[in-house]
Amino acid sequence: MTEEQTRTIFIVDDDEKVREIIERYLQAEGYQVRTFGRAQPALEAWKQGEPDMFIIDIMMPGIDGYELCRKIRSESMVPIIMVSAKDEEVDKIVGFEMGSDDYLSKPFSPRELVARVKTMFRRINSLQSERTEESKQQVIRFEDLALHLDQRRVVKNDQEIPFTTKEYELLTFLVANRNRAFTREQLLNQVWGYEYLGDERAIDDLVKRLRKKLKAADSTVEIKTVWGYGYKLEG
Repeated sequence: MTEEQTRTIFIVDDDEKVREIIERYLQAEGYQVRTFGRAQPALEAWKQGEPDMFIIDIMMPGIDGYELCRKIRSESMVPIIMVSAKDEEVDKIVGFEMGSDDYLSKPFSPRELVARVKTMFRRINSLQSERTEESKQQVIRFEDLALHLDQRRVVKNDQEIPFTTKEYELLTFLVANRNRAFTREQLLNQVWGYEYLGDERAIDDLVKRLRKKLKAADSTVEIKTVWGYGYKLEG
């Protein structure tokens, strides 16, 4: 059995044709797929067993994609790709703030979606298998945070701070490379991988989310903006 055949992806979209197209392309790559026309059945199926990824449409009757993403993120860090006919920047920002890892505007090429799915899984595999000497430790401590690498958890004063997959990856990378400034492009490549097809604003959204969660946790860790360049973590 290949690695793809061990991966299960939930597609949640009220457009039957879109569900069928995405399902067909993902199955052709060996992924196990379950489709849902509404959010509620997807939530019920999720409680029975978590998939390896969600692909969620925003505009749905009843529980919309934003709310579904929020509900998932309140309990799980499973990767989420949001798709929507809404192409405004504010919609993408809201999607990222709700906890999605990627955002794709309709109409989109099914091949592009498959490429993003593969890139995300490949990135997760790479982070799990590639460790620097520092990351081989079970715990990295920085300022008032403890990063439990084996569990992919961030703790402050015995209280866990919930981070999405991308938030966690960016934070651990900046901690491992503290006092070094990175451009948005460098961070985009590091977090999403060199095959990422989005734009650099995704990093700004990700940093904004990280800062918000660190501030809410009253952490002393601060991501600095290097004006005209990018970001860095000092300490």
